[in-house]
Amino acid sequence: MKKIAVLFADGFEEIEALTVVDVLRRAEFDCQMVGIQAQMTGSHGITVQMDQIWTPDLPLFDLVVLPGGMPGAKNLRDHEELRNWIAQTEAQGNFVAAICAAPIALEKAGLLDNRSYTSYDGFEKEIQAGHYKKETVVQDGRVITSRGPASALAFSYALVDVLGGDSQGLRKAMLYTDLFE
Repeated sequence: MKKIAVLFADGFEEIEALTVVDVLRRAEFDCQMVGIQAQMTGSHGITVQMDQIWTPDLPLFDLVVLPGGMPGAKNLRDHEELRNWIAQTEAQGNFVAAICAAPIALEKAGLLDNRSYTSYDGFEKEIQAGHYKKETVVQDGRVITSRGPASALAFSYALVDVLGGDSQGLRKAMLYTDLFE
C-alpha cells in the first residue's frame, strides 16, 4: 500500500491540508498527518491532532505533501532538517507535492531547479528557480504543485492519479464531475 505524509507546521492552510488527507484516505491510501509537533494549529485557528511527529529518521514515504498557508509554508521552508528529508524523498524516486505558498519550501530544498511549477498568485515573484505556469496543477517529473485553496480537490485527485488510484471514481462519488466537468 502506498504511504503518504502530509506535513503540518503551525499556520498551515486547513483546506489544502485536510482536503488532501480526506481524498487520499477515501482512495484507500495510507495517508498520515505528520507534524512538527503532536498538535498543529492552522492559519484559521483550527487545531489538528497529528498521526505522528516528524523526526529526521522517519522512513521515506511514496509521496510527501506540503500544504500552504502562512506562516505554515514559511515554517516548512525554514526547517533545514525537514527540507533535507523532503529533498531525500524526491532523490529516492518518490513524489513530492506542494500547494499554494508551499513551493517556497520546494525551492529552498532545491526541487524547483529547471522544473515547471505553479503556486498561489504572487509567490512566483518570491521563487527564483524553475518555470512558473499559471495552471491549476503542474507536474514536472516527481514534483507536483497547485495554486491554492480552491484547487485543493483538483490537486488531491492529481495525487491519487500519480499513486495509481481511481480518481475518476472518486470524482464521480464526490460529485466533482457534476460541478466541474
